[in-house]
Amino acid sequence: MEESNRQKKISGVLQKDLASVLQKLLKASGQTGIIVSVSKVAVTVDLSVAKVYVSVFPSEKATKIVGELNELKPKIKHEIAQLTKHQLRKMPDLSFYNDDTLDYIEKIEDAFKGSQNPIKDPSLLDKRKKQ
Repeated sequence: MEESNRQKKISGVLQKDLASVLQKLLKASGQTGIIVSVSKVAVTVDLSVAKVYVSVFPSEKATKIVGELNELKPKIKHEIAQLTKHQLRKMPDLSFYNDDTLDYIEKIEDAFKGSQNPIKDPSLLDKRKKQ
């Protein structure tokens, strides 16, 4: 089912405000060398829950950072509610997830560059068919 215009609007508002709040939190906690970006926000039809997908660089720290964000949900939700109080009547509950799309793309690119390229080595296709 396609998102309604209201869902899209709320997702956009949350994405923009979450990006600035998360950067501020990272800076305040003294964590350096970590970049967190909000790649997508998906809001449920009833607008009660927002799934927040974040990309973390370096990706080895993604699980830890996403866990910390989920622990800090009440604080983050309060800050976002203050920023969006004129735009949203009710602040949706937040759930943070790791967006590993960039890692997936990198694996595919590495496969095409390296020896795992099924186009350059057709025998790899045969092995996959037999499994």
